Amino acid sequence: MDARTPDQPPGRWNVPPGRPVPAPTVDPGVAPWLAERMFTQRIVLVQGPVDAAAANRVAATLLTLDALGAEPVRLHLNAPRGELSAVFALVDALDVMRAPVHATALGEVGGAAIGVYAAARRRLAYPHSRFRLAEPGSDGVTGTADEVAAAAGHYLSALEDLVVRVAQVTGQPRSRVEDDFSAGRILGAAAAREYGLVDEIVAPPAR
Repeated sequence: MDARTPDQPPGRWNVPPGRPVPAPTVDPGVAPWLAERMFTQRIVLVQGPVDAAAANRVAATLLTLDALGAEPVRLHLNAPRGELSAVFALVDALDVMRAPVHATALGEVGGAAIGVYAAARRRLAYPHSRFRLAEPGSDGVTGTADEVAAAAGHYLSALEDLVVRVAQVTGQPRSRVEDDFSAGRILGAAAAREYGLVDEIVAPPAR
């Protein structure tokens, strides 16, 4: 049931009367006033490497917005790389959201962070954005031989999930996606659209 009051427009704070408005989870690189404004407009920014801290922050914001209403959430990505475990924590959050997520690539999206972009319902890109299909690095693992083997197996399984996700959304054969990740293939916005990764390139407004 929609919790908006009668005079409250869609896409703003869908909070029942008398209940405090939740504060956005602030990105350290974004001024608090801007983070609040973006939260109000249902805009979420992912910038820099997607590590555990970034994934937790972004997932908390996404799930809060999902609880507040079913209007689309705009996810802006400028993430050149990411940790596989952190990326899939964020992918899992995207998968359970009822609100559609529209992702827009700006700058570079690469490595495991491609998985976050691929998990969005709709995928857009600015004309000069680029995508780097590259196998993400694995963190140094120490411990017994069994622990190292288990960590390696977990990494390979997560990497396979990443390849399968990209193959599903692009329609490319899995073998081709595997080869492209192994080769570190870089795609511009137009090439990524032809590849099937991008749905639409954002056009500049008419002047």
